[in-house]
Amino acid sequence: MRKLQHGFSIITAIFLLVVLSSLGIAMVSFSTTQHQSVAMDVMGSRAYQAARAGIDWTAFYVVNSASNAATAVPQCAATNLGTLGGTLAPFTVNVNCSAASHVEGAVTIWTYDVTATAQTGGVAGDPGFVERVIGVKMGK
Repeated sequence: MRKLQHGFSIITAIFLLVVLSSLGIAMVSFSTTQHQSVAMDVMGSRAYQAARAGIDWTAFYVVNSASNAATAVPQCAATNLGTLGGTLAPFTVNVNCSAASHVEGAVTIWTYDVTATAQTGGVAGDPGFVERVIGVKMGK
């Protein structure tokens, strides 16, 4: 009767090894997915900050322009700021701006519609593509 039970423990051990290996592979896969998700979230935040830099760049020129300038802000046009430095280095920022004047009484008020787009990683659909667009309206 003892001879019939030989080898039963090896089948149990192999079954446990397969189950534990599958569990380990699932955990590594989950961990990798989480790390990639966090990395993309950080890139999204950096893209937002790069777009915000484009808005701030335009705001600087709006604030420092002459209030009665016939051409408003010369930098208020489609402008490519190029690649930024530091942690925003992989991003390219494009700023689009349109200016309009409105007369209220004896005062001319300039309004600016500004859109900044920061992107990196090629074209939409690429795995590393990140893009953020910010639009603001300014007045002076």
